[in-house]
Amino acid sequence: MTYVVTDNCIACKYTDCVEVCPVDCFYEGENTLVIHPDECIDCGVCEPECPADAIRPDTEPDMDKWVTFNRKYAQLWPVITTKRDPLPGYEERDGESGKLEKYFSEEPGQGG
Repeated sequence: MTYVVTDNCIACKYTDCVEVCPVDCFYEGENTLVIHPDECIDCGVCEPECPADAIRPDTEPDMDKWVTFNRKYAQLWPVITTKRDPLPGYEERDGESGKLEKYFSEEPGQGG
């Protein structure tokens, strides 16, 4: 099992989760985070830290696409281990539907 980041992180990008991860398996895109599913040790400490409820276990229904999504971008983006402020406008976008189609960017973040 692994944990994955889902679309509610997109355009919010809270980073509370990265500081508690004991194996530094979060990777940063321009406007979202992902978890490398092959590096995650399934400890679960990140899930309750996410204010947007965007981190889910892969055992939940319909998570296969998010495992694939997280793996793909974890291989392209830099690792992030330091908490930063969420993106501007995050309050309005938290919980919004269709964020993958509306806002997602494949561009890497700055990492760190």
